[in-house]
Amino acid sequence: MRLRAVVVATAVSWLVLLQSKSNAEQKSCDLFEGKWVFNSSSSYPLYNYTSCPFIQKEFNCHNNGRSDDLYLKYNWQPHSCSLSRFDGENLLKTYKGKSIMFVGDSLSRNQWESLICMLIAAVPEINYTHTSSAELTIFTFTDYEVKVMLDRSVYLVDLVGEAQGRILKLDSIQGGKRWLGVDTLIFNTWHWWNRRGASQPWDYIEVDGQLYKDMDRVVAFEKALNTWATWVDENIDPTSIMPNVFFQGISPSHYNGSEWNEPQAKSCVGQKEPVAGETYPGGLPPALAVVKKVLGTMKKAVVLLDVTSLSLMRKDGHPSVYGLPSMDCSHWCLPGVPDTWNQILYNLII
Repeated sequence: MRLRAVVVATAVSWLVLLQSKSNAEQKSCDLFEGKWVFNSSSSYPLYNYTSCPFIQKEFNCHNNGRSDDLYLKYNWQPHSCSLSRFDGENLLKTYKGKSIMFVGDSLSRNQWESLICMLIAAVPEINYTHTSSAELTIFTFTDYEVKVMLDRSVYLVDLVGEAQGRILKLDSIQGGKRWLGVDTLIFNTWHWWNRRGASQPWDYIEVDGQLYKDMDRVVAFEKALNTWATWVDENIDPTSIMPNVFFQGISPSHYNGSEWNEPQAKSCVGQKEPVAGETYPGGLPPALAVVKKVLGTMKKAVVLLDVTSLSLMRKDGHPSVYGLPSMDCSHWCLPGVPDTWNQILYNLII
């Protein structure tokens, strides 16, 4: 079990065995290595922004005035196989009586909203309930008794208010009590780790009982991930039949055109097509190496939903000036790139 866990956790991505056409031999397929292919079919995207009332304003690019739609016509194509088309009804049947939870920041919300819209479009007459609190949003598909939840936990570790001020506790994870008993968890964090000034939500960082005014943010990120990894190892059943813990990877931003060989482009504004080719010129974000390092230390087999490379190519997929109220090259339009994340997630689960 230990060897299996390390192999899965340290892999750059999840390997799926597929039958060859002759059904006599098998080949491995890396779902995260491939290219974006233009598809003019009317069968994509899988839902319409007008038919899903749960897309928040900041992600609803067409509703905010974006008129081009080429970015909706690119499908992800792995090199050695094809992704199965997302089948929302099949996913709901598979998870009957079970639960899925996204845990993280607004990029987790991006993916959660995408999945909700994909499921509603797949089963239009389905009954559901929707409840929300400060931390937890629960979407229940009552016909199947399936809960698809979102836990807003931007650092995964605890951020608490105490006498000294707001403290980010890198070795405390009391929020994990909300994750217990969930059948499939998809974690994410990084987006908030470099915030400074007025947008920084903490006053001090605490490690081993010591308070620090600040520290290297990548170091702090790794310490927090190690705390999260220990929680997963101690609290998640390692004998589960299906892969029940995923880490979303690092969702990239596009604020510097020189990273994709367009130095005249100051941001993602006006971008209508993916980066040409199959390799992102600017390279991978350093945070991804930290994620892989921590996953490699874990006893529990956590599947890396390695969306970083394929998303780096999609400079065209951000809200940009259609994010409202501010320009946004970090999040993603819906419908859009997170739909592909969920299609890959579906292929890994089903």
